[in-house]
Amino acid sequence: MSDALIRLAEVLEARKAADPGQSYVARLHRDGLDRILKKVGEEAAETLLAAKDAAAGGPLEAVVRETADLWFHTLVMLSHLGSGPEAVLAELERRFGTSGLEEKAARSAAANGD
Repeated sequence: MSDALIRLAEVLEARKAADPGQSYVARLHRDGLDRILKKVGEEAAETLLAAKDAAAGGPLEAVVRETADLWFHTLVMLSHLGSGPEAVLAELERRFGTSGLEEKAARSAAANGD
């Protein structure tokens, strides 16, 4: 895993117990999952808009910044739920060697009880 992801996950865990008046992450945890999910949704929308803008000639740097914000808030969500980037990276690793179409078909079959 990237050193940056490891460090960020450690900081997020440490800040769970921080003073919400002093830590944005602690405030998000205090406000609960719905607030965190709202931030993930906002950041996802901002990432999409930045990507559309970049495709039309806007700055790619904006997409990178918005993606960083999205990843950050997604990591806060995982932390709130007791998980972290390791679980996501393990899932991505598990998918290596499987085509995207096969993976999607397997998930669809599982959802339908097949």
